[in-house]
Amino acid sequence: MHDLVIRNGMVVDGTGAEPRRADVAVDDGVITEVGEVTDGGTREIDAAGHIVTPGWVDVHTHYDGQVSWDPVMAPSSQHGVTSVVMGNCGVGFAPVRPDAHEFLIELMEGVEDIPGSALNEGITWEWESFSEYLDALESMPRTIDVGAQLPHAAVRAYVLGERAHEYDVTADEIEQMVDITRDALAAGAFGFSTSRTFLHTSKHGLVPGTHSTPDEVIAIGEAVRDSGHAVFQYVSDDQGTGGDEPWLDTLTELGCPTTFTLAQTPAAPDAFRAVLDNALTNTAAGSPMIPQVAVRPTGMLYGLQSSFHPFIAHPSYREISDLPLAERAAMLRDPEMRQRLLAEDPFTENKFAHYMATNWSQMYRLGDPPDYEPPLEASAGAIGEREGRHPAEVVLDWLVEADGESFMFSPLGNYYEHNHDVIREMLDHPATVPGASDGGAHCGLICDASFPTYLLTHWARDRSRGEKLPLERVVQLQTSKTADAYGLTDRGRLEPGKVADINVIDFEHLHLHAPKMVHDLPAGGRRLLQDVDGYRYTIKSGEVTFDNGVPTGARPGGVLRSGRS
Repeated sequence: MHDLVIRNGMVVDGTGAEPRRADVAVDDGVITEVGEVTDGGTREIDAAGHIVTPGWVDVHTHYDGQVSWDPVMAPSSQHGVTSVVMGNCGVGFAPVRPDAHEFLIELMEGVEDIPGSALNEGITWEWESFSEYLDALESMPRTIDVGAQLPHAAVRAYVLGERAHEYDVTADEIEQMVDITRDALAAGAFGFSTSRTFLHTSKHGLVPGTHSTPDEVIAIGEAVRDSGHAVFQYVSDDQGTGGDEPWLDTLTELGCPTTFTLAQTPAAPDAFRAVLDNALTNTAAGSPMIPQVAVRPTGMLYGLQSSFHPFIAHPSYREISDLPLAERAAMLRDPEMRQRLLAEDPFTENKFAHYMATNWSQMYRLGDPPDYEPPLEASAGAIGEREGRHPAEVVLDWLVEADGESFMFSPLGNYYEHNHDVIREMLDHPATVPGASDGGAHCGLICDASFPTYLLTHWARDRSRGEKLPLERVVQLQTSKTADAYGLTDRGRLEPGKVADINVIDFEHLHLHAPKMVHDLPAGGRRLLQDVDGYRYTIKSGEVTFDNGVPTGARPGGVLRSGRS
């Protein structure tokens, strides 16, 4: 008898092979047969009419704090994710000195929009070194597997203390950072991460490491390369071109594996293609370079419950901002209030915020079911022009729908032509992997932990405004491709000998709901969640962890350590 047999499903095995009808047998948490399984199972699942895939592997998350208090790791686990990598973008919580807890929380709150009150109440702080951090996380049984990277900001804070934001460092201080990096990699860190973008700020300014000198970054990169099992992860305004970040070329010359966030930007809409070509060339030459791309536009959700909307800084809105949600919505329906808002000009000193608040052609009603690929004519700007109204009036109508619980979508990147064609081009490129879901982060403005589900529903089934992607390609992208990018070669494929991380999905009825705001974090902290129907079973290491979207209480997951079996 096998421990588990999944029968009669349409197996999409994660290798890119075409779907085929097959059974899957599992023993001791490992896949043992794929094909016609004749022996019975202690438990059997009938997957007739469903697809059977590997569990999703999400390599760009920010669960660094939540992982210390939440064994379920929602919302990623609710969307079929069975393995995550966190510690991205240079922020995290280890190493840390006892007097720096609040500083690291402030960085995470500023960069990733995770409520500081939730982090203060939820994080257990049972560690100082990165190795102790992994040990502490290992003591909690989990629904999924978690791996971590070493964040640059935490390293700088540990070595430099109050000088963490300064860039004039000594050779001895650089060596201390390198030693910490080597120790973390030896303990099982999957890489080192840093942020080089003006978008990542906290109350203290740009995060530590943003403008670190090439000497510092290259020395750390050499330690990453020498480990033989880790990557150098970064997010940069330069996006991997090397133009404004010459140290990138040096890391490539040194053979240090790199992975970075790549998006199409309105300022240079064609630049991403050169980056993709460069990534292929360098990877072929022995210096792996892996762009991480989004599966839908990189953008924000505007609403009366979110961290931002076009009227949030208007003096008249500030007068009512503390009212209960339904009362605010009612006030915003009042003609006199609307006239006051339309006469005010917000963000006169913050050019970027002013742009986001007035970029009417990039604001859309999200709706339910949510539409992330709306045409230009559905924008607030286009509707206002057709109806002879100011676009702000259109936006006000959207904001007060459902008594203020509705959301708008404002795509900022990957939407230059107002469709998903560029995203498709990036997803179908051999150099890329899906990334930037930011699971666990951006609690009040972005809700992209649902990326794996959207990749499956939109790209393999529902897209109507352009070419889709084959189902087998979509599954490969978020299983073997992401797993291999971080050396997780024991998973991501439905093959004998691989970890039995499996999704059984009612593909025809897989449905992604509109985002909603909940207050279920520690200290009543808020976060955006996106419910899903259609994950019939999610299985981690051979144990059913979700049954029809409901957690079973099984905790077969644990802490992954790179470089160890």
